[in-house]
Amino acid sequence: MKRRKKPIPSSQVRDRYPIEKCGCYPYLVCFLEHFAARGYSPRTVELRSDALRRFIRWAEERGIHRPQDVTRPILERYRRHLYHYRKDNGEPLSFATQQQRLIPLRAFFRYLARENHILSNPASELELPRVHRRLPAHILEPEEIERAMAQTLLHGELGLRDRAVLETLYSSGIRRSELINLKLYDIDVKNGSLLVRLGKGQKDRYVPLGSRAIHWISRYLEEVRPAIVIEPDDGTLFLHEFGEPFSKNRLTDLVKKYLRTAGIDKPGAAHLFRHAMATHMLTNGADIRFIQAILGHAQLTTTEIYTHVSIAKLKEVHALTHPAERAATSRQR
Repeated sequence: MKRRKKPIPSSQVRDRYPIEKCGCYPYLVCFLEHFAARGYSPRTVELRSDALRRFIRWAEERGIHRPQDVTRPILERYRRHLYHYRKDNGEPLSFATQQQRLIPLRAFFRYLARENHILSNPASELELPRVHRRLPAHILEPEEIERAMAQTLLHGELGLRDRAVLETLYSSGIRRSELINLKLYDIDVKNGSLLVRLGKGQKDRYVPLGSRAIHWISRYLEEVRPAIVIEPDDGTLFLHEFGEPFSKNRLTDLVKKYLRTAGIDKPGAAHLFRHAMATHMLTNGADIRFIQAILGHAQLTTTEIYTHVSIAKLKEVHALTHPAERAATSRQR
């Protein structure tokens, strides 16, 4: 049975996203309540709120105060505004960011039209920027993974916890937020698996966990966690030294520390281990559909980027089957 996060009560939505006095804001809060009641995560509601408030501020600066006054040309102007916008460092918004700010607009005006707050939906034909699926820019090599793992031996008992964290990231390929939310009962040491509860898309999935990761998790549970846990224990698997769950930034800083001390200067942190797991397994012959299931991708096309990254296997096949390469090999003999 699919689990859904507990909806945010309407009162909490209104407290978190208060109604400004005029214009679009009362409609915005009703829209956010609608999505919260449908079981969307607080993070999703927050992101939609942020994107819509940006548009509302932009519109009010141009004398547009009601959703009934928004037309398709106005939305097209806003889309061009996002394209030409420059951040403080002078860089433009990525196409992915532009898309993330426009998708809530389409949902907002679709909701207003359905609820008869506006006569027609001005965003019905709003085109989104095309987002090109990019390859992971940096992939950790197996020897780099081992160098980073070895650095944990220099940090005593907390290093043992950190080794368990890194091993879990590399073995399972789970996301940073998914690791942070792991509970004690999500780990099945006997059968070598872990349960990701309410991962991306509010979906649960089982993920295999290798014997080496299980070894370090077991040591952490026996030797370290009892000394740092603070009662009442909520069952969070990996705890910060202060006895509380990791925040996203703390976990990122932890992983970066071991990468830097290992002499690895590649941008990224926890997600590098996710990319590495998928790439290394594909290189060693794993079927892409199994990788899709492990990573929790809804679409196979998302997983297929790793087939382009895993060039070593392609080069091997190319050398064995391409006529020119086979002829060159024959001449060398």
